[in-house]
Amino acid sequence: MLATVIHAARDIRVEEVPRPQLSTGRDAIVRVVAACVCGSDLWPYRGVTPTERPHRIGHEFVGVVEEVGGDVENVRAGDFVIAPFYVCDGTCVNCRNGVSTSCLNGGWWGSDVREDGFADGGQGEFVRVPLADGTLAVVPGPVEPEEIPGLLTLSDVMGTGHHAAVSAGVRPGDSVAVVGDGAVGLCAVIAAKRLGATTIIAMSRHPERQALAREFGATHIVAERGEEGIATVRELTGGIGADRVLECVGTKESMDQALRSTRPGGMVGYVGVPNGGPELPVRTMFGSNVGVNGGVAPVRGYIEELLPDVRSGAIRPGLVFDLELPLREAADAYAAMDERRATKVLLRP
Repeated sequence: MLATVIHAARDIRVEEVPRPQLSTGRDAIVRVVAACVCGSDLWPYRGVTPTERPHRIGHEFVGVVEEVGGDVENVRAGDFVIAPFYVCDGTCVNCRNGVSTSCLNGGWWGSDVREDGFADGGQGEFVRVPLADGTLAVVPGPVEPEEIPGLLTLSDVMGTGHHAAVSAGVRPGDSVAVVGDGAVGLCAVIAAKRLGATTIIAMSRHPERQALAREFGATHIVAERGEEGIATVRELTGGIGADRVLECVGTKESMDQALRSTRPGGMVGYVGVPNGGPELPVRTMFGSNVGVNGGVAPVRGYIEELLPDVRSGAIRPGLVFDLELPLREAADAYAAMDERRATKVLLRP
């Protein structure tokens, strides 16, 4: 079968690899219907995160269950499933506390999973899913082809944007600024509107993404950055800053932008993967009572909440996919996202 393998910085190859087999009794084999490239995949692609040996890559996919282990109870062959960007059992104390990303028995795609073997990357024709009962979310059928992009966003970006809004405590009537216009930032606009925000400021310098942000519910676009951008956000929010700011990038500059765009007593919800050296000025936060909350998004726990709105069309996060390529052209998908020629690329095996 074919799968995407990263060999080194900017060296993505689609290679023949062994088809996965059931091995533990708690796992499942999923035939991938659609996968995608994540912004966080670009860190190893760019060499920011070193690649010490060639390995499969990718952590977002949806598909159809081919077979299940003898101990699997909640998933059956033929089910259409969403796989979140991590593996979890759904039963440990951390999962029960709503932080399934810290599952005591789980792990990450492309790494060892406690007590259930190695989890391969998700950009392939088939994937072995450890801890299938906890990891996989079953989508009641039938699933129509046009639903697939939206369902795929629930594996990561829609749930991550939602986590930013939840972490910031977005409430009806709030003013919200979103720092970052990638797929997560655009989904954060959706989440802010869904939770009742009435002023939604999308910080974006790209016309196509600005238009999509407006379609998703942004009421204002701010293209400026730094002091000028902060001043514009304050001007749009009565001179004091936004009630909630959603940080969806993960750099020192984006966190600074978020913190200084927040009103005194407001909250920053952050979900940007911190590979760019973000810092927290605690003295400044102390003086302004600005809080910070967030982290890696426990998206598995959000799927059931968001699924009805995605399927009904009440929210349309699948529109973040602006390029679709066959799996064989995965290297082009990475290049397109790296060069910002695409917001998010959907891969079809």
